[in-house]
Amino acid sequence: MMKFLASLKSAFLFAGITCVISTFANSDDVSGLYALVKRRMPSHSDAFIFNLSTIAGSDVDTFKMRDASHDEGDGNAKIYIECTTISACARGLYTYVTEFGGVDIWWTGSRLDQLPHKLPIINEPITRSAIVPYRYFFNTVTFDYTTAFYTFDDWSLLLDWLALRSVNLPLAWVGYEHILVEVFREVGLTDAEIAGFLSGPAFQAWNRFGNIQGSWGGDLPTQWIDDQFALQKQIIPRMVELGMTPVLPSFTGFVPRALHNLCPNASIINGSQWSGFPSTYTNDSFLEPFDPLFANMQKSFIDKQIAAYGRVSHIYTLDQYNENDPYSGDIAYLQNVTSATFASLRAADPQAIWLMQGWLFFSDETFWTTERVHAYLGGVPGNDSMIILDLYSEAQPQWERLSSYYGKQWIWCELHDYGGNMGFEGNFVNVTAEPLRALTSPGSSMVGMGLTPEGMEGNEIIYDVLLDQAWSPTAINRTSYVSSWVSRRYYVSDLPSSAVNAWEILGATVYSNRDPSSQATVKSILELAPALSGLVNRTGHHPTLVFYDTNTTIVPALQMLIQAGFESKSLLNIREFKYDLVDVTRQLLANRFITLYETLIITYASNSSSSATIAAASQPLLQLLRDLDELLLADDYFLLANWISAARSFSHGNASYAAFLERNARNQITLWGPTGEINDYASKQWGGLIGGYYMSRWETFVDYLVGTKANGAGYNATTVAKAMLEIGEQWNAQTWGLTVGWETVGDSWSVVQALATKYM
Repeated sequence: MMKFLASLKSAFLFAGITCVISTFANSDDVSGLYALVKRRMPSHSDAFIFNLSTIAGSDVDTFKMRDASHDEGDGNAKIYIECTTISACARGLYTYVTEFGGVDIWWTGSRLDQLPHKLPIINEPITRSAIVPYRYFFNTVTFDYTTAFYTFDDWSLLLDWLALRSVNLPLAWVGYEHILVEVFREVGLTDAEIAGFLSGPAFQAWNRFGNIQGSWGGDLPTQWIDDQFALQKQIIPRMVELGMTPVLPSFTGFVPRALHNLCPNASIINGSQWSGFPSTYTNDSFLEPFDPLFANMQKSFIDKQIAAYGRVSHIYTLDQYNENDPYSGDIAYLQNVTSATFASLRAADPQAIWLMQGWLFFSDETFWTTERVHAYLGGVPGNDSMIILDLYSEAQPQWERLSSYYGKQWIWCELHDYGGNMGFEGNFVNVTAEPLRALTSPGSSMVGMGLTPEGMEGNEIIYDVLLDQAWSPTAINRTSYVSSWVSRRYYVSDLPSSAVNAWEILGATVYSNRDPSSQATVKSILELAPALSGLVNRTGHHPTLVFYDTNTTIVPALQMLIQAGFESKSLLNIREFKYDLVDVTRQLLANRFITLYETLIITYASNSSSSATIAAASQPLLQLLRDLDELLLADDYFLLANWISAARSFSHGNASYAAFLERNARNQITLWGPTGEINDYASKQWGGLIGGYYMSRWETFVDYLVGTKANGAGYNATTVAKAMLEIGEQWNAQTWGLTVGWETVGDSWSVVQALATKYM
């Protein structure tokens, strides 16, 4: 492996790359690791010894792990982990607890406290090295689709998950608005002018991107801005003590419209319209980077950020044209923009490195020709001064088209999970073999591997394997990986082979998708606004095409999981097993819905149909929705109430503020805009959302079909769309009291068995 890594180092040097990870924790400070152990494995708080040192022959993140019981001489097991960085030590700890202890930490919670009381012995010392210097995490939009209403307890679990999987470069957007407001006030903007620019809590990512401005639910409260700033003051130190270098925000150039009048001589342009939003909420004003005011505001922003959090990073995220059109496609103009932008960063921080998402080069490939991309990136001097996230590498990689980003550093990323949708999908081969191919390609300037999910809702195995691949010089074997993954996930002494076999089926089919037209989380048509056509077999962005045979994949996998539940009663006490039972059953019903929908549409189109036959054809479809809601309400992870209660929890007991937060939360997962501009983009299959929202839409649709057949009227798509919008607006306007929908209903094990019998 060291030979392989040495060859990678040579490739980097040949490409002119100087890639240095800088952690701002004290060089010998491993206190954050001991705190993690105490937090997640309190009964083993004295069982691990961490030592930061230079490991001979290694200039990449490396750990050496051995049993140190005899060193201590007290008869208690001690695991000694020597490492080159704190992140490498965390990976060493993770290697021990997973490969020797058999336990893991999941999105659903940590099970590290179940590490055996008598720690397993390491017979032979282990040395491992990362194959890339950077392991990155987060998409800018993850901060809304998943973490918008996270508390620090939520962040603590996620950051421990990241640290143990050796993520050392996480994005850190929380609290951005607090510092931005201070900068805006400093240039003379009033609070009213600023308030009209900032977006609601569930939509801040797109304001940060310059896609939208303002909030259709009311002005962003100062309380929210202050609370998020306080939260960031907890997040940043935790990142640093866990060996991570936070990627911090910077001034992007997007400004309130009032700055036009305040600074009439400044070079300010209006951006493009975004996703059909009315001009009130889009066409953001953009202060050109070559205007002197841009540099002044950049320095002010970064100075204030350093004052708030300390000098914890030199890496700054800055995206100027995410789904925005540049003012001009002129080569010189594009180069001037990046040159001035980078100069502003370096004037504020002489060691600044610019990180940007490369999504624009795929999403607007027609504009971003190779010539324009070359010019845009070429405005930044040197190759080690910029990092580009090849955001959608697993399905639409751009690094080959753009010649490894013309020498700039870049990270191979897995996007997936548009809007936090929940359908099963993944490509095991792509996230294991493809990063290795990119890394070893001639002239490669790839320096990292990372996860850039829009949301984090299921499909956890396909995210885990990518971060594990970052520590393996050969492509991970799917069969052996699935077996060990399931053993950790369902940590019981009597694990039935049927549980492993269920996941092997899923791994070989659902998570081995080779169809490029459906490589993203598959959206169920039941979440889409009902219509007579256009729902089934969509491909591309937000595909609805089910690329596998449900009867030979989901059905046998569910049968085996149920069998495992009968064979091992202890499995029914495992949080992750119950989650997976519900999740696989959810997918079964979502897929069965397609056939019921097609039957309804065929019936309606038949010349011999009547209102009675249409009503009869609709009943199985509507009953499936009732059944799905019952299923999801039986597991507390799948409750709509989680999302709404998390939003309301920031209200400090203020009823009107709680209602504001709830409206934001509701709008994001439904209409996504004041009048459904990107309706159903962030749709979810949650208990309460199925029965309270999607059910209403489908019942209205069925009633319309029955009515038109009865009175001989033709189908009017505009009428249906208007009815769906009205349902969305009415649902968004609701607010829940303190006792509505917060608890699970029923027993998921019983519900799964009943629905499996009915739908398999």
